[in-house]
Amino acid sequence: MSATFGKKLKMTIFGESHGTAIGCVIDGMPVGVTIDEEFIKSEMERRAPGKNLMSTQRQETDAFQIQSGIFEGKTTGAPLCVIIPNSDKHSKDYSILKAKMRPGHADYAGKVKYKGFNDYRGGGHFSGRLTAPLVFMGALTKLALQEKGIIVGSHIASIGKLADKKFNLLGETKEVLEALRTKVLPTLDETLAPKMETEIMAAREGQNSIGGTIECMAIGVPAGVGEPFFDSLESRLAHVLFSIPAVKGVEFGLGFGISELKGSESNDQMHYEAGEVKTLTNNNGGITGGITNGMPVVFKVAIKPTPSISLAQKTVDVENKCDTVLEIVGRHDPCIVQRAIPVVEGVAAWTILDMLLVSE
Repeated sequence: MSATFGKKLKMTIFGESHGTAIGCVIDGMPVGVTIDEEFIKSEMERRAPGKNLMSTQRQETDAFQIQSGIFEGKTTGAPLCVIIPNSDKHSKDYSILKAKMRPGHADYAGKVKYKGFNDYRGGGHFSGRLTAPLVFMGALTKLALQEKGIIVGSHIASIGKLADKKFNLLGETKEVLEALRTKVLPTLDETLAPKMETEIMAAREGQNSIGGTIECMAIGVPAGVGEPFFDSLESRLAHVLFSIPAVKGVEFGLGFGISELKGSESNDQMHYEAGEVKTLTNNNGGITGGITNGMPVVFKVAIKPTPSISLAQKTVDVENKCDTVLEIVGRHDPCIVQRAIPVVEGVAAWTILDMLLVSE
């Protein structure tokens, strides 16, 4: 099992949903980055469960314990290790899942892959609980990127069929992106947030779940970041984004919509603006040939509905080798889109910083 990613800035995640703790070891963090623990805490709180009825009622504060790599408030360059204790586990809720496979989860695939030795409680190492270290990593790398004038922000592009207005592909202001992170349901059209909450609560009351999309933007990324072909910034971002549990689609710029245009419409024509090369449109999402062109990096991810639902579902009992019906008990999110936002931002910030370090 491999749990390490990154070129120069590498991270290894460890732990299971119902283990003693989860965490990560970070190798290659630039030296001298000022650590703002209050900012890191606020990022962790954005993902933490149990804050309202729109998320699982598992009560985890996501309090973190930094073991190494920071001295007198600055990164030292040594491997940075952080531990996030698991404090609210109801492992008995999952005893039935040793034999009965949950539809939409990795239970069956994981059992086959790891010959039945995988920890099935709460999804074990496959669990969305493991995204907490990704947010910690993202918070660290956001601090490093801020020193370079790079800001990463996101909004809920949709919940079910309710769609927010889109980012301006030519760029949003720092103030707009930073204001979004303070909202429970970050939307550009503020009238949509209560409607989205109603959709999420309706799914919860129906013992069901609902998915959505997240649009993310990074401003201030200089031209020249990334490599052609296999290490393009799109390739690296897609790799890490698809590593987030529940992400089932990624598109850059106009994404699939660009296929409906003619070349004269899709090409981002160029001009000089205050002595810098800019494009009149940003249909390619700030990346051409796998390399940033100085425009905002913009992408969207699709988040599937939480697979854990309380409705009866057809499945299999692998011990008795028969078909059966499963009604999942326990504490689950009716929608994970809002909690996935800092995860998406976090892995994007990490990958952009990693590729900046590669380009140095």
